[in-house]
Amino acid sequence: MASTQSEIEIVVDASPVAAQEHRRLFIIVAKRSISSVLTRFHAGYFRISLSLGGQTLLWKTLIDPSHGSNPPWRLLQTLPPLCFILLWSLALFTNVLLSLLYISRCFFRFRMVEAEFLHHVGVNYFFAPWISWFLLLQSAPFVAPNTVSYLVLWWVFAVPVVTLDVKIYGQWFTKGKQFLTLVANPTSQLSVIGNLVGSRAAAQMGWKESAVCLFSLGMVHYLVLFVTLYQRLPGGDRLPATLRPVFSLFVAAPSMASLAWESIAGRFDTASKMLLFLSLFLFASLVMLTGLKIRIKKATLFESILSRDSPIH
Repeated sequence: MASTQSEIEIVVDASPVAAQEHRRLFIIVAKRSISSVLTRFHAGYFRISLSLGGQTLLWKTLIDPSHGSNPPWRLLQTLPPLCFILLWSLALFTNVLLSLLYISRCFFRFRMVEAEFLHHVGVNYFFAPWISWFLLLQSAPFVAPNTVSYLVLWWVFAVPVVTLDVKIYGQWFTKGKQFLTLVANPTSQLSVIGNLVGSRAAAQMGWKESAVCLFSLGMVHYLVLFVTLYQRLPGGDRLPATLRPVFSLFVAAPSMASLAWESIAGRFDTASKMLLFLSLFLFASLVMLTGLKIRIKKATLFESILSRDSPIH
């Protein structure tokens, strides 16, 4: 039996007009995609780099030889240094990418950036990128605190933090208690954390006066903010439901203060322990309150089901 083979002819339109049309469509789609990304992107996405930076600093602290070989950091000390370098590189890449995106947003969506800066929640996230850079600087495997590059980078990151301090704390001071009651929310603690992270970085360089300056600036306003949030005054509960996880910042602020004061004092003294115990108490309170709210919701749901199925109704 003779086999037959069918031939398929593929015609490709390689004319310059078609290629130009495809190129134009690709450019339009790319511009729309970039425009959509810049519109939806905001400073709150720096929470990603903030968490990665915190993990790198924690890892570097645990593998510090001064802690000895006791658990729980014995396992981390047995891992090769490349693992830590990869984690730090991932945090650096994430922060650089987010920073480039936000710089582009500043150029092409300046109105949105301005609205975010004037928002009582959005303005606090402007501290997040600088906190992330400070964390990466302190955990950097290639930059020592006694080098010129460390000093230059410290100034680059510290100036925006102090500038934002003047804006936020100046409003609290000039507009009074009523204004602070309206704008205070858990994300306001990012301003405090920014000062404390900068204080710890300055203490590692040996700049005790600058470290104490930033530490006192952060802790004084933390006390004012903590009392305001603790009282739950009318009008202060203006945090969107999607941002409820930022209540964890209640734990972050005293924890960072404990690390900062340890670097300033040179040892883990009584003040550092007091701040650590405060963070542990707040953490336990948040866990217990979260569990209590879950039980209340379950009980309410069960009662509604019973009332709906009751023969009286």
